[in-house]
Amino acid sequence: MGTRSNRVGPPPSGHAPTTLFLRYGKLYHSIAMTVELGDLASVLLEHAQDKLAIVDTDGTYVYLNAASDPILGYEPAALVGEPSAAYIHPDDRRAVADRLERVSATGASSTVRYRHATADGGWVWLESRVTNLPDAALDGYVVSSRDISDQVTAEQERRDAESRLRTIAGTVGDVLWMFDGDWSELLFVNPAYEDVFGQPVADLEADPQQFLEVVHPDDVPCVREAMDRASAGESVDVEYRVNPDAEYSHWVWVRSEPIIEDGDVVRIVGFSRDITDRRRRERQLAVMDNLLRHNLRNDMAVILGNAECIAREGDAPSRGRAEIIRNQGRDLLESADKQRDIIDLLTDRAVPEPIDLAAVVTDAVETIRERYPNATIETTLPASATATTLHEIELAVTELLENAAQHEPDGQPELSVTVSSTPETVAVVVRDNCPPIPEVEFRVLTGDWQMDDVYHTSGLGLWLVYWTVDLSGGRIAFERTENGNAITVTVPRSRS
Repeated sequence: MGTRSNRVGPPPSGHAPTTLFLRYGKLYHSIAMTVELGDLASVLLEHAQDKLAIVDTDGTYVYLNAASDPILGYEPAALVGEPSAAYIHPDDRRAVADRLERVSATGASSTVRYRHATADGGWVWLESRVTNLPDAALDGYVVSSRDISDQVTAEQERRDAESRLRTIAGTVGDVLWMFDGDWSELLFVNPAYEDVFGQPVADLEADPQQFLEVVHPDDVPCVREAMDRASAGESVDVEYRVNPDAEYSHWVWVRSEPIIEDGDVVRIVGFSRDITDRRRRERQLAVMDNLLRHNLRNDMAVILGNAECIAREGDAPSRGRAEIIRNQGRDLLESADKQRDIIDLLTDRAVPEPIDLAAVVTDAVETIRERYPNATIETTLPASATATTLHEIELAVTELLENAAQHEPDGQPELSVTVSSTPETVAVVVRDNCPPIPEVEFRVLTGDWQMDDVYHTSGLGLWLVYWTVDLSGGRIAFERTENGNAITVTVPRSRS
């Protein structure tokens, strides 16, 4: 690049002084400056990664280093002598001009962001530090710029994501929140907090511990314990009562997760869901269930007592009918017990826990052997097989075995139970020598059958099996053959 009368720059080589000429607007000033620039300084200037430029007071480019080519696509010589404003995005020109004026007036350096045209017709975002020329005899600015296009894009994407999150958070009914690791600073909460907890968000922002003031006094110790567990890095699932203005009639289900960085809990995020309606339905269901079971047992006791009398005192036909009544009555009471188990399963909000399925199967097999002495049951069990499941899994395994023992037509059920593990799951396989289970029955087990007024299945036991496995995060597979049936229950393996 040759020396031009309107360009300021380092000499091509050597330490010889260079006479530089600046062009200012319509006037041409020839100002001699002696600048000692060695080879090293020249090389550093020309190979700097940032775009370095000198503009005069009119904003005309008088020098650019070689970095302008990879950043802008322009050779430095193509821009020297050009008005820099012509290459600045129209929406950004005022901001750049204001920054130049401020530097000129105060003498202090300043930084500005703007878009600069590129040779291919596009725009690149630059962050420029503007400084007055160090020589008091010269008017103009040194502009050091770096490409921040990727940074600006990332910032815009983050703002868009935050905007979408706030839009979603502002419309959902759940309370979404984020605290720091020790609950001393509230980082985020959405407006739903005020409706559920009955406390202004401003109060919570001023004192993050303030939400404990709207928790039912009897539940505060439980909540504090849950907070401590979350701060220690544990996932937390808890329910408690809030909102004194509503006489603490609001129940919330709170789920929180710690965010861990370098081994430390730095943030705790979670949600609080209003479950007042669910709690109300559960209470109603419990009342109706207790009332029904109480009345059913009392009434069945009367029925079975009279059936006993008929069986002792009646003639042969009457005794036969009495036995039918007794059998049906006992089956009905057994169904009531299973219904109780199902109600408990669906309303207790139990959480899957580590359970050794080898021990579970051992206990279930012993129970069935006592109830059905004629049954032959073979087992293939490991020393242990710990899964993450609900404790009702023993009821479910017992139900599968008993269902098979009851349906063997010759009274000689032959059953086998196998427990096996993979790195991710534990499987229990129950095989029998019974006739093929009707399609509607096994579709209850696989979750493919909807109970309706036409067919309800022969009992509640299979529904207990299905719901236990489903709520444990498991699955059920079914196979029918000419020699019997095979049911495989698969649940997650415990990580502990």
